[in-house]
Amino acid sequence: MTISEQEIRSATISLLDEVDFQEVGGISFRGEQYDRGLAFVHHPTGLGGRGASPALQGIVDEILADANVPAAFASNPIGVGMGAPTVMTYGSLELQRRLLRPLFTGEEIWCQLFSEPGAGSDVASLATRAVRDGDEWIVSGQKVWTTLAHVARWGMLVARSDPDAPKHRGLTYFVLDMQAAGVEVRPLRQITGEAEFNEVYLTEVHISDSMRLGEVGNGWSVAITTLMNERASIGGLVLPRSGGAIAEALHTFGMRGSPVDSLDQLMQLWCGSEALRLTSLRAAAQRQQGNPGPEGSVVKLANAELNQKIYEFCVDTQQEDSLFYPDYTMRRPEFAGVHGDTSQRTATQAFLRSRANTIEGGTSEVMRNILGERVLGLAGEPRSDKELPWSQIPKG
Repeated sequence: MTISEQEIRSATISLLDEVDFQEVGGISFRGEQYDRGLAFVHHPTGLGGRGASPALQGIVDEILADANVPAAFASNPIGVGMGAPTVMTYGSLELQRRLLRPLFTGEEIWCQLFSEPGAGSDVASLATRAVRDGDEWIVSGQKVWTTLAHVARWGMLVARSDPDAPKHRGLTYFVLDMQAAGVEVRPLRQITGEAEFNEVYLTEVHISDSMRLGEVGNGWSVAITTLMNERASIGGLVLPRSGGAIAEALHTFGMRGSPVDSLDQLMQLWCGSEALRLTSLRAAAQRQQGNPGPEGSVVKLANAELNQKIYEFCVDTQQEDSLFYPDYTMRRPEFAGVHGDTSQRTATQAFLRSRANTIEGGTSEVMRNILGERVLGLAGEPRSDKELPWSQIPKG
């Protein structure tokens, strides 16, 4: 049976009428939202959805936003934006039932365990080892730049299960319990003073084979699903006109009474922001047809570089006031800085944090390669190690 827009709209209004977000809190409200099939409307009944068109999720999100109900994405961006679509695409029904509801409610935060000290932009060269032992895998290695690992219950882990296969083919993907024995999380302090990122050490960590996503050795394909959703999540948040970073620039400009040449610069930034907003709307419409493709890299790339220009404008406009940064105390935030709470953030702090935008979720150089190869159809860069067994590739 086809679910209509009116049914989704009525169900969402009923949720708001019957459950008071302010009274019950975010976890309970989102639990009700999930149980009523309004979390991921395109999922089957019982898994947060109603088997509806993915396009109808926008109706739910719009009604809740108008009622000042924070999106689930804000409390668990990696789980909702990357974990859910990966689990739904590759996970067993048992895993889907176990993981999706607490992921959506925010009871169980997720992190992503891909990058390593020797495998950043080239994730497929990772060295973390997974050795099969009956119905379990024993995993040892080190991951780095892991956002929110210090508060995460689950981690999306890619490890090398066959070192004698070419680097893209010998990988296997797991959901890792971050509370398991052998998992150690250490903070990485940023230039803002915060430690939003972490390095994670894995020492003979036991993972049940039931926590594997996809086939053994097919971890790269599963990882691509996560990565495409990651780029869409980082760059794909559709803000209202004059919202987000450009709103801070408008406010800063108005407070300082800046000269005419600054107004010209501001208008160029505003036009760029509006063009990006419209591009994000188009990309969001494409994503609703399924897992995102390389078009997510367009928005991610443009958004990262525009954010940096906007916050450079803000600190330039504030002049000497921007030189003072009041608190470098090491803090471990519970929200990701990409889309986290910015209500108490200064322009200087935003400027410093924005330095990471062109690195996290894939560097701008990687995004340009993806767009060149997969969108424009240009020849790829030479890869001399593509067919070599990973064990034979020179390291270091």
